[in-house]
Amino acid sequence: MAIRDVLMRGDLALTPSEEKIVRLLLTDYPTSGLGTASSLARRAGVSDPTVVRLVVKLGYEGFPDFQAKLLAEVEARLHSPLLMMEAKRQSGSSDSAVLAYLDSVTAALQKATAATPVQTYERAARLLMEAKGEIVLVGGRFSRHIAGMLTGYLGQFRTGVRDLGVLSPQAFDTLADLGRRDVLVVFDYRRYQLDVMAYASQAAALDVRILLFTDQWLSPISDLAEVTIVSPLEVASPYDTLAPAIAQMEALTAHIVSTLGENARARIERIEKVRHANAVTLDSDPQANGARQTSGRRKTPGPKSAKQDGQA
Repeated sequence: MAIRDVLMRGDLALTPSEEKIVRLLLTDYPTSGLGTASSLARRAGVSDPTVVRLVVKLGYEGFPDFQAKLLAEVEARLHSPLLMMEAKRQSGSSDSAVLAYLDSVTAALQKATAATPVQTYERAARLLMEAKGEIVLVGGRFSRHIAGMLTGYLGQFRTGVRDLGVLSPQAFDTLADLGRRDVLVVFDYRRYQLDVMAYASQAAALDVRILLFTDQWLSPISDLAEVTIVSPLEVASPYDTLAPAIAQMEALTAHIVSTLGENARARIERIEKVRHANAVTLDSDPQANGARQTSGRRKTPGPKSAKQDGQA
């Protein structure tokens, strides 16, 4: 089994410190594991013994054994016909910019699958659904729209969910009511907004627990976050893509849905009843449905008059 596959195993019981190491190894795979155990520990912000315990838990005799197998894997890749074929392939000048971009987004989505262990999504789901206080969401200029989407999903599953939107001075006032019972969800991708970092830093000082969505270079907020979900950004465009970030947010939502209890399901049913009573959507408005059916029904033409036929 390839080391990447070992790191992605769903049956691993990882501590938060071990999860940091796995996330780092996957984010910069395979080069992140080619240095010393001390350098890996320093970059992950953990102790040297934690690195050794992790590789033993993964099934290796120690860090030298882990690194030897990683080097063998790298060497095999460098000599694989598939890699050589890819390296020598001509750049696709015949492809349109649209197709080239979509291909690069597909590749980014594949990288996103390997960038964060499955256990991280599980921990994120527990953090959100078991919080006793509020769930507050914030993001940057573009990523705050993903925060808004997640707010919409979470609001169906539990109470106390709030999207801050644009971080105005009034938004910072919400810090006065936050504490250790609350969770802050942050979407922060390069170039990392100062106001988002400031809000997260002040929230962390109040013992608010933080779930961070960020890129492979890691927002400075990662030092404060309890759980971090990493997304690749680079595509065939001068603009970074947020498609993998949206997919990761929806994957987290899918995991939450798969674990919902009766209370959450009953809440969704109540919300649906309210929406139906207020004719929020087309399928819940009888008048709109009737008008739609009438407008879509073709009229049967009657017998033409002599004048319509052009006869005198």
